[in-house]
Amino acid sequence: MDLSSDYQFLNKILGRTMKITLKCGLFQGVLQHVDSNKSILLSRVKNLESGRSMPGVKMFFGHEILNENQDTTLSNFKYNVAEDEEEDVEYIVIDQFQQKFGSAILHIKEQIVLSVAAEGVSLCRYGKLCWFQVATRSRVFLFDIFLLGPRAFKNGLQMVLEDENILKVIHDCRWISDCLSHKYGIILSNVFDTQVADVLQFSVMTGGFLPHRISTLEECLIRHLKMSPKSVSFMRRKQQAVQENLDVWFVRPLPPSLLKVLALETVYLLPLRLMFLDEMMSDLTTLVDGYLNAYREGSSVQLGNTESSCMDLPVELRQLADFQKLRREKAVKEYRKANYYLCLHFSKNEQFSTKLSHFRTTPTFCVAPLASTEDRCLAAELFEDEQQLRSPFPMKFRRRGRCFS
Repeated sequence: MDLSSDYQFLNKILGRTMKITLKCGLFQGVLQHVDSNKSILLSRVKNLESGRSMPGVKMFFGHEILNENQDTTLSNFKYNVAEDEEEDVEYIVIDQFQQKFGSAILHIKEQIVLSVAAEGVSLCRYGKLCWFQVATRSRVFLFDIFLLGPRAFKNGLQMVLEDENILKVIHDCRWISDCLSHKYGIILSNVFDTQVADVLQFSVMTGGFLPHRISTLEECLIRHLKMSPKSVSFMRRKQQAVQENLDVWFVRPLPPSLLKVLALETVYLLPLRLMFLDEMMSDLTTLVDGYLNAYREGSSVQLGNTESSCMDLPVELRQLADFQKLRREKAVKEYRKANYYLCLHFSKNEQFSTKLSHFRTTPTFCVAPLASTEDRCLAAELFEDEQQLRSPFPMKFRRRGRCFS
C-alpha cells in the first residue's frame, strides 16, 4: 500500500478505534486526524502492554510506527480497526456509598467541564430516574440512582450540578432539568446543550435558516464528528433494548453491553462540544485574520488617510453580511441534509426568507400559508413542480416560472 492510498484509507476511518505498533509498544486509540506528512493524531490512547490510559490527544509520527517484523514508515504499518467499529470505553459503576462514591465526587468536583446523561423510565418529573452518567476527560462514572436513591445527589452530585463554575455538556437538557428540579430539588446551571448548538450551527451555516426539527445525538455524532453509522450503533442498540423491555433500566445487574451504551453516549458529548466550538468560531477567526492584514498589507498612503479615532464599521467586518448572503443562497439552491426541509415565509421587506420544514406526503399544500397568489408564485419558482412540495425526500431547488394555487 503506497502513501497516497494509506492517507486515503486513514481518512475514511476517522473517528474509529485502531491499533498501532511503535518502537516503545502497542497502542490503541481513536483516530482523530491524519497529516500528509505521515503523522496521525489519536485520542483516548491506551498502552495495551501496560494497560495504562494516556489522557488527552497524542501525535504519532510515521517514522515511529513499526509493523510486526521490521522498522517501516506509515505506508507499511498494519492497521487494526475494531470489527464492531465501536470505541472501547472504561467505566466505573457506582452502586454503593462505602467504596467508590466519595472518590468519584472528589474527582468530579475538580473538573471545569464534564458531560452528563441520564436514563430511566419516562424521564421527567413523573418518571423514574435509574442511571445518572458523568464523564470527565479521563473517567466515566455510572451512578446507579435506582440503588443509591436521592442520597446520591445530596451527598455531592447536587453541588456539582448547581455549580456555575463547572460546565455541564448535555444533549437535550430539558427532560433532565425537569426531572432533577421536581424530583430532587436541583436547579441545573451552566449547561452547554449540544442539541441547541446543532440548531445554532445550522442557522449560522445557512445564513439564518432554521431546521424543521431537532437532531438526535446519533445524528449529531455522524454529522459533526464524522462518525460512521456502525460506530454509533450503540444508540440503536439502546433503542432496541427499550422497545423490547420498557423497564430494562431497572434490571440488576444491568448487562455489560448496556453499561457500555450508558458510558459511550456520555463520553462523546465532550468532543462534540469542542467540534461545535470550532465551527462556531470559524467566522471570528476569518474576521480577525482580515483585521490583522487591514493595515499591514495596505500602502503607506492608505494608512495616512486613515483616522485612528474613526469608529465606522471597517470593511473587513462588513464581509460578515456577505458570508450570510452567500450561505442563504447556497442553502436555497443546494443545501439538503437528511431530515431538513424548507418552509417559506414571506415578509413585506423581502421577497422571501426561509426556514426549514418537513415535506408532507398528504395532498395539502405543505409550504406555510401564504398571504396571496403572488406569494405562492414566488414559492413555486423555487420548485420543479407541485409534486415536489409533497415529497418527503430531499431535492434541489431550481427556479421555474410556474405558478399554482
